[in-house]
Amino acid sequence: MTAKEIEQTLSSFPGEWDSFLSFVKEKEYFLPLIKEITKRYQSEVVFPKAEEVYRAFSLVNPEDVKLVIIGQDPYIQQGQANGLAFSVRDGVRIPPSLLNIYKELNYEYGYPISTSGDLSSWASQGVLLLNACLTVEEGKASSHAKLGWFSFTEDVLTALDSSGRDIVYLLWGNFAKERAKVLTSKHAHLIYTAHPSPLSASRGFFHSDCFKKVNETLKELGLEEIDFKVDDGRLFD
Repeated sequence: MTAKEIEQTLSSFPGEWDSFLSFVKEKEYFLPLIKEITKRYQSEVVFPKAEEVYRAFSLVNPEDVKLVIIGQDPYIQQGQANGLAFSVRDGVRIPPSLLNIYKELNYEYGYPISTSGDLSSWASQGVLLLNACLTVEEGKASSHAKLGWFSFTEDVLTALDSSGRDIVYLLWGNFAKERAKVLTSKHAHLIYTAHPSPLSASRGFFHSDCFKKVNETLKELGLEEIDFKVDDGRLFD
């Protein structure tokens, strides 16, 4: 993509999100953020592809969001990041945090641990898989963290929180908890656990029943529960 095409792609949001987040385009940080990210795509290897930066929004309309899961960065290795937090394309080896997520789902529901890392089936059920930072340089975690994405993420969360609809937020680790400080309405239902990374999963993520808690909360709110099963018919050895 040319620089002009990248800037145009990043300057608007998919579908109904473009009007839902129209106020973001007027924010002081937004245009400089888009211009800087456009430059980075021209000067370094950036993940995900520009056309997938807003993919989390393309798979669920704002009025259909019932669960938000907040990640940190896109994956930093070639072929991993696909625009959805914690998700990878089919055929890509499951990253450690996602494998631990699958292990927790196996504990809670007995689901087989799939070799597919594609979580788009969650998104189709109203799950917004939102990274707090939507781009990253190859091999360099948090390399775009200071460019303005955090302000964008907090604006997204604020807009959802102001919509007047009940939404569950599954917050893994202190980073996600910090992003959620803008959630102040009675319609925000927060579930906290440790992060599923190998460094912290054993300190409050494993056996947390966080997915069951999500569905219990949704049921109490009169909303349809989420089928978290990701099944490609194959199991890890």
